[in-house]
Amino acid sequence: MKPDWPKILVPVFLAAQGWLVYRAARLEHPPAPPALAEFPAAFGGWTEWHEDPIDPDVAATLRADRLLARTYRSRDGRPVGFLVAWFQSQRAGQSQPHSPKVCLPASGWTPVSTGELTAPSTAGPIHLNRYVVSSRTERAVVLYWYQTARRTTAGEWASKFWLVADALGRRRTDTALVRIVVEDAPGGDERATRTAVDFARAVYPLLRERLPR
Repeated sequence: MKPDWPKILVPVFLAAQGWLVYRAARLEHPPAPPALAEFPAAFGGWTEWHEDPIDPDVAATLRADRLLARTYRSRDGRPVGFLVAWFQSQRAGQSQPHSPKVCLPASGWTPVSTGELTAPSTAGPIHLNRYVVSSRTERAVVLYWYQTARRTTAGEWASKFWLVADALGRRRTDTALVRIVVEDAPGGDERATRTAVDFARAVYPLLRERLPR
């Protein structure tokens, strides 16, 4: 019988990652938190509609050092949910981004499809996940990615690789989880995806400027 290498290697990788990050964390130099509360209320044709209060229990689960949750609208009235959860340090795995692929199903959303895509922007390409979910009569397109001032990462495994690289090379493990949600409107998933991508292209350069370098 051939060995099941994924089942063998994944725990080994996670253990090695945890050990390396723990060792590097003793010399870590976490950056100052970004002023997310000062994020622009209007940009690129999008205007803030309202702040989205975060339930204390949800905030306690996220364990982020800075949170920004808002709903924006485009000129033609299309709403977009925008969440940024910034983590100053991921030392020893105590405080890390929670993948929407885990959080959304736990909140009652059923996965419909998943995939990755790359969107161009004035600050360079954005590598992101596209996640379609449904809940009874509701349906939504979710885009999310992991971001620092240096890069964007879509895959969870890629983000873990860069966590180790940054811990060893830069003595930092800060990162942000960025999530965009567009509920299905006339036009279905395709239109919702276009709306979400348009928002991502507009917001990414602004967020990149504000995250610590």
